Amino acid sequence: MDSARPRPPRRAPASRRPGRAPAGRARLAARAAVTAVTALAAAAALTAAAQPALAGTAGHVLAVASIAQVIRNITRWIAGILAGLATLFLTIGGLRYLMAGGDPSEVERAKTALRSAAIGYGLAILAPVIVTVLKSLVGG
Repeated sequence: MDSARPRPPRRAPASRRPGRAPAGRARLAARAAVTAVTALAAAAALTAAAQPALAGTAGHVLAVASIAQVIRNITRWIAGILAGLATLFLTIGGLRYLMAGGDPSEVERAKTALRSAAIGYGLAILAPVIVTVLKSLVGG
């Protein structure tokens, strides 16, 4: 008679147990959750800061009085667009850097996006200065 107890079945490694996601999937899910929370926070901030659009009064003609006013308006629009694009590149670069996971090529792409954001912010800040210098050169 053999008094030895039967052997229990072998367990699978931790990453392959049924009902458990592999470590890579868990990390990807965590990154996706962080990205979703960031996007929701940005949407909430933009919604809270929104103002209603008001139409001009019917008796006024919405026109500018001079070319200088047109140039100032265009300068403001360009600076706003540059700042918006720079913010987009800053966000993309930051997310790429967070999700690089040590991959050197992804880290380099993130650094390139962050560098582009810095250039965009610099141009947005310098846009009025550039217009002023050009006006003085032209004689305006």
